[in-house]
Amino acid sequence: QVQLVESGGGLVQAGGSLRLSCAASGSTFSTFSMFRIGWYRQAPGKQREFIAAIGSASNTNYADSVKGRFTISRDNAKRTVYLQMNSLKPEDTAVYYCNVLPVVAKTSWGQGTQVTVSS
Repeated sequence: QVQLVESGGGLVQAGGSLRLSCAASGSTFSTFSMFRIGWYRQAPGKQREFIAAIGSASNTNYADSVKGRFTISRDNAKRTVYLQMNSLKPEDTAVYYCNVLPVVAKTSWGQGTQVTVSS
């Protein structure tokens, strides 16, 4: 029911930073605040990979590959979830997606936002 749109990707050199946004539509402030939101990424030729999630109480968890470098946060008033990415590495290059959790086989995915990290 909620629709999420990713933005903020771009081209950055290794060691740089980007902030991704996941903006929701079709939900109210109160309903959005109840959603657990996750960020995933998919590099060419690879499977989609979980990277971070944030719960209704702003509890967070991260994949080991990004822990300490990425920070997920949310602003329920703006109905937006953010992914602050610091110390970016070339291996972070991927299309980044957000979605309501849990994801299942039939979960629909949006267009994502491209992050390219050059060395």
